[in-house]
Amino acid sequence: MAAFSKKEEEGLSSYYNNKTTIIQEARVFNESPISPRKCRALLTRIVYLLYIGESFGTQEATTLFFGTTKLFQHKDSALRQMVYLSIKELAVSAEDVIMVTSSIMKDMQPNSEVIYRPNAIRALCRIIDPSMVQGVERFFKAAIVDRTPSISSAALVSSYHLFPFAKDVAKRWVNEAQEAVNAKSSSGLFSSSTAGSYLGFGSSTSTNSGYQPMPSTSYIAQYHALGLLYLIRRQDRMAVTKMIQQLGGGKSGSGTALKNPMALSMLIRYAAKVVEEDPNVQKQMLDLLEIWLRHKSDMVNFEAARAICEMKNVPSAQLTKAIAVLQLFLSSPKPTLRFAATRCLASLALTQPASVATCNVDLENLISDSNRSVATYAITTLLKTGNEASVDRLMKQITGFMSEISDEFKVIIVDAIRSLCLKFPTKHVSMLGFLSGVLRDEGGYDFKRAVVEAIFDMIKYIGESKEQALSHLCEFIEDCEFTKLSVRILYLLGIEGPKAPQPSKYIRFIYNRVVLENATVRAAAVASLAKFGIIDDTKLKKSIGVLLNRCLDDVDDEVRDRAALYLKVIEEPPLAETYVKDDSVFSLSALESKLVAYVRDADAASQPFDVSSVPKVSREQAAQEVARKSLLFFISPSLYGHLGPSSLDTIGAPVTRTTTPAPPPQTTEVTQSSFVQQLAQVPELASYGALINSSKPSQLTENETEYQVSCVKHIFRGHIVFQFNVSNTMPDTILEQVSVIMQPPVDSGLTEDFIIPVPVLSSASSPGIVYVSFTRESPDEYATASFPCLLKFISKEVDPATGEPEVEGYEDEYQLEEVELAAGGDYIIPSYSNFSSEWDRLRTGASITETFTLSSMESIKAACDSIVEILNMEPLGGSQNAAPGTTVHTLQLSGLLTGGGGKILARCRMTFSKGEGVTLEVGVRGEKQEACHLVIAAIGG
Repeated sequence: MAAFSKKEEEGLSSYYNNKTTIIQEARVFNESPISPRKCRALLTRIVYLLYIGESFGTQEATTLFFGTTKLFQHKDSALRQMVYLSIKELAVSAEDVIMVTSSIMKDMQPNSEVIYRPNAIRALCRIIDPSMVQGVERFFKAAIVDRTPSISSAALVSSYHLFPFAKDVAKRWVNEAQEAVNAKSSSGLFSSSTAGSYLGFGSSTSTNSGYQPMPSTSYIAQYHALGLLYLIRRQDRMAVTKMIQQLGGGKSGSGTALKNPMALSMLIRYAAKVVEEDPNVQKQMLDLLEIWLRHKSDMVNFEAARAICEMKNVPSAQLTKAIAVLQLFLSSPKPTLRFAATRCLASLALTQPASVATCNVDLENLISDSNRSVATYAITTLLKTGNEASVDRLMKQITGFMSEISDEFKVIIVDAIRSLCLKFPTKHVSMLGFLSGVLRDEGGYDFKRAVVEAIFDMIKYIGESKEQALSHLCEFIEDCEFTKLSVRILYLLGIEGPKAPQPSKYIRFIYNRVVLENATVRAAAVASLAKFGIIDDTKLKKSIGVLLNRCLDDVDDEVRDRAALYLKVIEEPPLAETYVKDDSVFSLSALESKLVAYVRDADAASQPFDVSSVPKVSREQAAQEVARKSLLFFISPSLYGHLGPSSLDTIGAPVTRTTTPAPPPQTTEVTQSSFVQQLAQVPELASYGALINSSKPSQLTENETEYQVSCVKHIFRGHIVFQFNVSNTMPDTILEQVSVIMQPPVDSGLTEDFIIPVPVLSSASSPGIVYVSFTRESPDEYATASFPCLLKFISKEVDPATGEPEVEGYEDEYQLEEVELAAGGDYIIPSYSNFSSEWDRLRTGASITETFTLSSMESIKAACDSIVEILNMEPLGGSQNAAPGTTVHTLQLSGLLTGGGGKILARCRMTFSKGEGVTLEVGVRGEKQEACHLVIAAIGG
């Protein structure tokens, strides 16, 4: 019976709040006399429908809107308020709403009912046209400084919404907004004579006689006024800084005019934003934040502590005080405070685990907190700050409540464990056991993906866990409901399985997918099986052949085609090397750039296209490039549309100021393609032929200097062109005949051809480009040298009255940093390859082995980073990620020597001894001897 009653009630509610029913019942607005109760009920239903997302058509909204306006003359206060609320919401979709402006403005008069004025102000904000704002300016100014908080707040919030459409008018209200912020006392909303009428809905008439405003203890108008003030001043950083310091209350904080905690919290956020934009004011802002840590409001205390924790380069003394405040909140009886504190500490633990470790005792007490969200953040923080000895205890505590929390918090915990695995690799057994356990639990895709990613990381970075982790993944795909995860795991099994001591034990799990899964997973399983077929094991190869033959009868075309391809490939080792073992693909951007240059070069048509000069990337890097473009499109579709070569006129030129979020950095291949287009438009360089390589931009000046210069080196077959991007940051000065004087060493093998200067360079036209061209005396040699550089120009002052530069200027010069022409980045470009197979292929080619002592290196990791940076070669197999504390390591690098120099491989064997640094043995193999000498010279130099 209860269930029947509930269904009946739901059906009635659906009918009662039906849009068609409401429109039909709107005739109650035309009844005489008007029934306030019926009208209020109908208006409530209209507003309810709008709030839950229901939309009225233009005609329907207009009918309801003007039907509602007929109730303006009624004296019932509650009905009048509902009228304003309704027309405010209907004004968005109705037509001709501006016609009710005069009626609304009657209720905005100072002598009207106080209870109506806030509603009238809010409704007027939605109705008036931006061009009419100036006509109601005096009403808004008066309302902003009104003694009644509800009126003042309504005017301030409405001004905030009007600001984007009428900035010039709203900016004139800054004095009134300042007065509202500094108000020493406020008034209440209702007097005793009106409150009963309003709350009881019993009176049909209201009167303003005897109204006495009561003092307000909330000071909410200050919060709204501060928001409007910041909106007006946000483009002027100095004005915002001054406002924060004035409202901050001085060194003691007692002089602040702000009484509302939300206003103070907002002021703290503004202070944090100012520090982010201008680090020079960090000390003054930190002094204010330290005062607010001792405020009587918990909200203000927390906001100040969070601002300090999120700030960069905070002194340890201030950070300790902020953490102490958060530590007090951990023992608060309020769940919201405990949650806020644990979440803030969890975020801080990512960068300052040692500082947060002081709260570990309090955090451990929260693991059993009744609020599981608090417990989740407490445990994740402990995972980031705990030591190796506490890992096992924490893992047992986590297991207890994983089933009680949502997938969102499970992902947070798994991510924390993923970081902990890399921090304490010796504890991989207990962590892998936990991850395999939760992998069998119920959960959504995001949760399962997080667990699988964590296990992938353990396989990649912790060699001892590989075999056990692969076994857990094999068990998981036996009952995995997510196709994407199954495909990824099968791909990993194809990569790591053949390298295992007993590869045959994984084949059963993979072939089961061919039998039991959908077409997508079956195709992935066939590709994975093929990788086992190239192992040097005759018996295993024969078994794989049998399994692939069975796949030829599959109902899906893709599965059959893959099986046929791999059966053919496995029988012929050269094909297997190319189509199964090799995990690299051509960089599409570089391939396009090389093809465009080949087609445009008339002399190149006599020779076939040299595909060996195109660098390769791993499939992972290719996926990252796709993700980069997707992110760029997300940030700015217009930028994404200009991703092609014609978009960048001055690649790498320094920018004096940026006001938009920077998109992800472009890859080397994309910028190379852009340089080809740019240089093709310089007539003096038209005869130089195809561009072989362009370096990354290197800064030759400090960011704070008045002249900013960066350099890009372009390598051609017979020439080297230096592109200097010059920016003039002084608006009152114009530079003419801007050039860069370079002084090459005598034995550099380079001869200067010409300089293309910038005729006129102002701050508006910056950056300008200066080209300096050199001829390579021996194109087959790879010249390396350092070039002292001098920026020369004629400086002219600009007349501020006319904006014209003076007739005669003066010659001036500016010393730049030296430009390095080096092996890495200029001649050698990174290229992905299969190291073992390529190393064996080049064993009969050119090779050199040298030993170096790197006494200044403090770890193997530092040596790896330095070598990769110097040589600009592609590190393979994650060999650049040396484990912390390791003393023996091998770094594998691959690259291409531009200009037809062919493939280069470098094997760097390193040993570390404390006090003596790193001993490095570099073995280089290449297709040409010059390439090997170039690598050794780069490290030795």
